[in-house]
Amino acid sequence: MLHATSLAVALVAFALPLVYAATADQWRGRSIYQVIIDRYALPEGADPNQCAPEDRTWCGGTWNSLRQNLDYIQNAGFTAVWISPVSQNYEGPPTPYGDPYHGYWIADATKLNSHFGTSDDLKALSDELHRRGMYLMVDVVVNDVMATSTKPDLSTYMFKDESQYHPYCVIDWNNATSEEQCWLGDTVVPLPDINTEDQTVVSAFGDWIQSLVQEYNIDGLRIDAAKHVNIDFWPVFCDKAGVFCIGEVFGSDVDGASLFQGPNSLDSILNYPMYAALVNAFTIPGPQNTSAVSDMIAQEAAKFKDPTLLGNFIENQDNPRWANISVDPQTLYNTMVFNFMTDGIPIVYYGQEQGFSGNADPYNREPMWPSKYANTTTYQLMSTLNQFRNFLVNNTQWATTLTQVLTTSPYGIATLKGDVVSIMTNIGSPPQNVTIPVYTPYHASTALTDILTCQQWPVGSNGTIDAQYSLGGVPIVLYPTDLLQNSGLCGNSGPLTGSTKYASWALPVHRPFVSLYVLLSSLLGFLACFL
Repeated sequence: MLHATSLAVALVAFALPLVYAATADQWRGRSIYQVIIDRYALPEGADPNQCAPEDRTWCGGTWNSLRQNLDYIQNAGFTAVWISPVSQNYEGPPTPYGDPYHGYWIADATKLNSHFGTSDDLKALSDELHRRGMYLMVDVVVNDVMATSTKPDLSTYMFKDESQYHPYCVIDWNNATSEEQCWLGDTVVPLPDINTEDQTVVSAFGDWIQSLVQEYNIDGLRIDAAKHVNIDFWPVFCDKAGVFCIGEVFGSDVDGASLFQGPNSLDSILNYPMYAALVNAFTIPGPQNTSAVSDMIAQEAAKFKDPTLLGNFIENQDNPRWANISVDPQTLYNTMVFNFMTDGIPIVYYGQEQGFSGNADPYNREPMWPSKYANTTTYQLMSTLNQFRNFLVNNTQWATTLTQVLTTSPYGIATLKGDVVSIMTNIGSPPQNVTIPVYTPYHASTALTDILTCQQWPVGSNGTIDAQYSLGGVPIVLYPTDLLQNSGLCGNSGPLTGSTKYASWALPVHRPFVSLYVLLSSLLGFLACFL
């Protein structure tokens, strides 16, 4: 008979390999809600009135307070959460730029940030997300650490040898080598640049990220300042991580940005070139150049290895809120439709759906709780878009089908992705005598449904659709009516009655043996009684 101790060891050995990493292909079908931990939700009993963004200090959000407030995110249909960095940050008196509440001022990457909780708290957040069928994306900083002088004491950092950092220099933004090796920040809060060409650094970072991903069951990484690191560092780092890597490559240059996606770099990047085009096309006031968007669609299809993996956004912690740069809410709705209904992974920055309007850092890092997590018009829109997108991902090849431009006019743009026709306009809220004719691949009299209003749209002769804006500039998302069955939209039944909270599309593809693991853990506890 097998001794209980031997059986326990065998069961553990059997159970441990059954957790798998989420791949780029699995992330393609996800939608992401981005959270700054300190600003999303307060622990019970905390003072909700002490968080002025301009103070640049701690407001009190934790991994536990996020875990306790996930319903708001999941009920909107999101299938992944991106959280701010978890590593230890600068610990000391406030700087002229405040405290590191945002998580990006790294001290020792191998230690956790005690302001946000304990190791068990982070594991509990990861476990709860996976219980709900959602993915966890963690922000990581590899390019630099934070200091208060250009001659810092290296003993407090992960890397303690001067050779493991590039010498201090000011970045020449017209020189790629300078961007990689000189220091971000300034002389008030300099960010010493880590020498990621050094093999001891490469090896140590690889061991750290592998351990972090495995310890906390992380599904994907968002990588800060990715273009400031030598590009050949990334394949080694991401291979050690074993999960989807999406990098920040700040800037609108599509040629430079596209270098960072592929087998010799990262799985994906945040889509800054398209963000710039959307600002150009849709903001009011603004140039309203819709051709910028259609041109960018064509450029990205030609230059990126896989545009369907790019991270689509219109807000984040480094850019002004959309409501700060565009006065009309309809422009927000139209750009959101674009980001959800064209190539790429949609990312919504917390508070976007609440109409937050802060300018650049620190005003774009507002606390979430004053909004009371209201069921706003924008919240309802993103919930509908998520529900529709999740239906398409779960039932069709939509996610891997490239977007086509059907029409570009001075007033908007129409696209086709899979069987979905999306019409986005930049005219804003006031009614206008404007029509955008769209030529679709559908036969005359084909019944389409606008999934945002549930209005029926028959196709005219030659496959034409006329989008008329006598009621204002609302977006339109059309889908063949007979294909909407089981979508849960517009009177069609869905996979679940009511909330899509535990719909089949949300189940964690890469964790097929979680229940078995729980069963084996229980069995181990039972066996321990006899040891």
